[in-house]
Amino acid sequence: MIKPMLRLVTLSLFVWGTAAQAQSAAAAPQDRSALEQQFRERTAKLVQQRLGLNDAQLAKLEQTNVKFAPQLRQLAAQERDIRIQLRQEMVAGNSANQQHVSDLLDGALRLQRQRLTMVESEQKELAGFLTPVQRARYMALQSQFGKRAQELSGQGRGKQGLGGQRKRPAGRLPF
Repeated sequence: MIKPMLRLVTLSLFVWGTAAQAQSAAAAPQDRSALEQQFRERTAKLVQQRLGLNDAQLAKLEQTNVKFAPQLRQLAAQERDIRIQLRQEMVAGNSANQQHVSDLLDGALRLQRQRLTMVESEQKELAGFLTPVQRARYMALQSQFGKRAQELSGQGRGKQGLGGQRKRPAGRLPF
């Protein structure tokens, strides 16, 4: 059951990603906005179907995503900055600033703890309106979505993704 669902999500992401890449270079901002809105609506419909959500559950899921997405985006940006700085230090080899590397590693661990705390809070909120099976399916969809988004972000416009800038952390559904 999960594998066909994941294949469908991957396929829809691939189709959307390919179409968006082809259109985004020439598309006006309002066209891009309309494409993004269509994508959010289609993704919401797919999630609703695959998880067997009623309209009230879908609305609560969207509210939960709106609540947690900004914090998760901020964490993802901070994690990305730490990885970049750590990579720069590691390129220096033996001349790397040991204290800076230590601080970066400590920061990475701190951010991982924050992410775990946030995911636990999100899961507690989801448990209020989703069954455990729906939550597990949702986590699988998020994971698949994140993997596909990472794949797409490496195509076309380099590592920045379709819009030149990642707007949500990997794994987050766009609603």
